Amino acid sequence: MEAVYLMFVFVLAVFLGVELINKVPATLHTPLMSGSNAISGITLVGALISSTTQPENATLTAVLATAAVFLATINVIGGYVVTDRMLAMFKKKPGRK
Repeated sequence: MEAVYLMFVFVLAVFLGVELINKVPATLHTPLMSGSNAISGITLVGALISSTTQPENATLTAVLATAAVFLATINVIGGYVVTDRMLAMFKKKPGRK
């Protein structure tokens, strides 16, 4: 019965996420997404912690934890790259007043 509840929470989170992102104005989308990508560091820490556990399915846990670390790292780096690019748009260009 626990799997049903977990699936319900997952589907609810997906629905809520799609609805929230669709309601964000275009001018706020980049700053919001860069910030949320940077928060993916929490996912990275969780994946690292879960990779140290020793459950009965150690191989599956290792594969999923490795994939989570890889994807979360890409997300964190992407968040910082987008933030840097966004902030560069507001810098004064040389020769302009």
